Amino acid sequence: MRNSESTDVSQGRTRAERLTEGVTVAVASALAVALLTGPVLVFGATTWKLLSDTGTTVFSQAVAPVILLVLTTSPLVLARSVYRSGRRRGGERLTAAAPAALTLLAGAVVPLAALWLMLVYAN
Repeated sequence: MRNSESTDVSQGRTRAERLTEGVTVAVASALAVALLTGPVLVFGATTWKLLSDTGTTVFSQAVAPVILLVLTTSPLVLARSVYRSGRRRGGERLTAAAPAALTLLAGAVVPLAALWLMLVYAN
């Protein structure tokens, strides 16, 4: 019985731990939004040009915007699934939000890398 009491006490988190998680979530979310802003603007302008240009094919008018939309929304969908997984396991909101925010930050690099590759290898 003594061991079960000590595990109950050890699961309580200190204020510093909660503050660290909160700062991690805030900073990772802000960086992810900043990283996603550039690709969203460029991909949005590209989509507008593809849809309004008279020389593009119907295939490129339909497929390119879908690919660009998937690239920019995939980090958000992935972070949401990580957050929901953490909440299902009985975690607190902040405890579940920390891995989700870090996943969002890591996922925001993918559209940025795609944009960088487009800019580097564009003719």
